[in-house]
Amino acid sequence: MTGTEDLDGDSSRRHLRVVVVGGGAAGFFGAITCAEALQGRGSVMILERGANVLQKVKISGGGRCNVTHSCFEPKELAKRYPRGGPALIGAFHRFQAADTVKWFEARGVVLKTEADGRMFPTTDQSQTIINCLTNASRDAGVELRTGCGVERVERKSEGGFRLHLSASGTLDCDALLLATGGAKAADVLASSLGHTIEPPVPSLFTFHITDKRLEGLSGLAVERATVSVAGTKLKETGPVLITHWGLSGPGILRLSAWGARELAAVNYQFKLRVNWLPEHNFDSITALAQQQRGLTGAKRVQNVSLAGLPSRLWERLVATAGVAEQTQWAGLNKAQTQSLARLLVESEFAVTGKSMNKEEFVTCGGVRLAEVDFKTMQSRVCPGLYFAGELLDIDGITGGFNFQAAWTTGWLAGNAMAERLAAKQV
Repeated sequence: MTGTEDLDGDSSRRHLRVVVVGGGAAGFFGAITCAEALQGRGSVMILERGANVLQKVKISGGGRCNVTHSCFEPKELAKRYPRGGPALIGAFHRFQAADTVKWFEARGVVLKTEADGRMFPTTDQSQTIINCLTNASRDAGVELRTGCGVERVERKSEGGFRLHLSASGTLDCDALLLATGGAKAADVLASSLGHTIEPPVPSLFTFHITDKRLEGLSGLAVERATVSVAGTKLKETGPVLITHWGLSGPGILRLSAWGARELAAVNYQFKLRVNWLPEHNFDSITALAQQQRGLTGAKRVQNVSLAGLPSRLWERLVATAGVAEQTQWAGLNKAQTQSLARLLVESEFAVTGKSMNKEEFVTCGGVRLAEVDFKTMQSRVCPGLYFAGELLDIDGITGGFNFQAAWTTGWLAGNAMAERLAAKQV
């Protein structure tokens, strides 16, 4: 069942064993897991407010879908989550990245691992993952209704829930899984059922910087740099991309994830420090420059970059250090050397705002984790209510970790709902 089809006439009389609110990764995984475990002994339906499902899957990884990460040790995997890591350790012992790989392979989708540990389908097409999930849901007997949001949920006195739908009518169900991502409407539903919502703020975002040192360098990538926020302990090392609005790339995104709340508190106005050569410090760069004077003294400084720094960025930093275009290494004086060394390992930029990373739109905040049993993903305050995915106060750094949290929490919730319903034998 899809679209706006009528729910068997009088929808207020339709009773389902399980309703999943949200047609994203976590919702589909929870619905499929539950339906497969029930083996036809109960109905499972996904309700999606939008016209299409799995939209974040579609755009993830530049349209390739970063399914998970090749970190297969639960404790290490949990360290990739600025919020929710401790709660996920036990969950990852039950379903982790290796299980995700096996799940997709069992359904004909082979994943590959890239140099940084990110895992993608070998087709490099997110549609491969979408097809796998939609086919698995159909084969398991999951019903799907799009263009149908949930406006209000009531707990029924005899147990279960009554859902008031945006498309008209109501649905009754024995178990309810909320897997709606970071939507504000989902927070309203969860809070109406007794849950506390941690305030949501952006978790993965890029930095707005207006600085002459970066002008004209849009698109230039530095494979490894260390970025930190002045006055804090926030520090990350990784690839950095110069854009027309400032700085982006995995290193910046990871820094934004760990500093999500701190940076929101200062309204995204702060000093960013960059070491373009993280294997070096001021003293080692000074010594390297001295060595370079002896090796290539007759060559111009701007033509020989240190430690493999991209040439365009090197030329810009050399000019900023006050080194004239024709200056040879042999003619580089002490003051110029020190100025250049500071720019290479201690560049400071004024950040004046942020932009959301379109491929990795993630927020921190959501349902308070202490109110959820992470063995089952069932609410501790509302029996029969379950949670999965980004609606929880969980978020990971970029690299497939947010999807892994969705697969894990969806799998746990799906199995727990099936077990609960089988025990009730209603």
